[in-house]
Amino acid sequence: VIFKAVTFLQIKRGIMMNSTQVSYFTLAAYFDTGVLKYLFFIIIMSLYILILCANVLLIVIICMNRSLHEPMYLFLCSLFVNELYGSTGLFPFLLLQILSDIHTVPASFCFLQIYCVHSYGAVEYLNLAIMSYDRYLAICYPLQYNTRMTSNKIAFVIPLVIRNVVIILVVVTLAGRLSFCFRNVINHCFCEHMALVELACGSTAINSLVGLMFLFLVIVVDFLIITTSYIIIFSSVLRSRTSGVKALHTCVTHLVVISVSLIIVLTASLSYRVRNNLPATIRVFLSTMYSLFPSCFNPIIYGIRTKEIRQHILKTLLCCRLVQTVPHS
Repeated sequence: VIFKAVTFLQIKRGIMMNSTQVSYFTLAAYFDTGVLKYLFFIIIMSLYILILCANVLLIVIICMNRSLHEPMYLFLCSLFVNELYGSTGLFPFLLLQILSDIHTVPASFCFLQIYCVHSYGAVEYLNLAIMSYDRYLAICYPLQYNTRMTSNKIAFVIPLVIRNVVIILVVVTLAGRLSFCFRNVINHCFCEHMALVELACGSTAINSLVGLMFLFLVIVVDFLIITTSYIIIFSSVLRSRTSGVKALHTCVTHLVVISVSLIIVLTASLSYRVRNNLPATIRVFLSTMYSLFPSCFNPIIYGIRTKEIRQHILKTLLCCRLVQTVPHS
């Protein structure tokens, strides 16, 4: 009896040790599509190249033109840098996985990717919230804009950045402390937080709670700031009736894109917590679209559609064309 008891404790101890020491994860969302995988590769590669070119062009245009060194355009530049960060943290990995026959990733890389995806989303909404506040001041208080948008006055951004960093670190740290009991197959195409938490064999209540805290204290709160700013802008424009069409059109476009992005991320995140039998392929699609949708549309909506930036882009392209057509002596 003593021998059996000791043996049982040793086995139990070994299982507990191995359950917390998963060295790699396998991504199960990839399946054999034959020659179609090359089509998927070409599509994603083309989108990634377009995202890189568009965001790099906009960053260079803003940095090279001193007339664009204003708070609004610096916030835009920060947004485009974040798009590069988010897309580069995900799409090269997806491209490699599409062509590879072995879909395993080290555990450390998996947690790093979770941090990258969450930090990208947090910075995305924080940037948009700051930009909406900037537009609120520019439209509602144009004469006071230069005095309000100073480095001292926008110090409120610092607590928001600290909020994001702390919550994301807590999310990743708690995920790294889970016990997986030899379950290391993630039903996703990349390391997504709740898809990984689903594998845990112990209680994940704290992980779900902190994940919801991240969702509502970061993304939803920033969305409320954005919505409130634009509602005030709407009412101010409708009362003054000056430049109303342009301002309303711009604000409506921004709100539509932000709302679609929020719906995608809320649906993808809450689907893991609500028993709605949502197919895994839909979850994978929504999670991928959350990263793909902003990266594709933000350079167009916040960059090319901005009159001043568009003029500088056309001017730069025209200068390059003239240089090429000038005959060399």
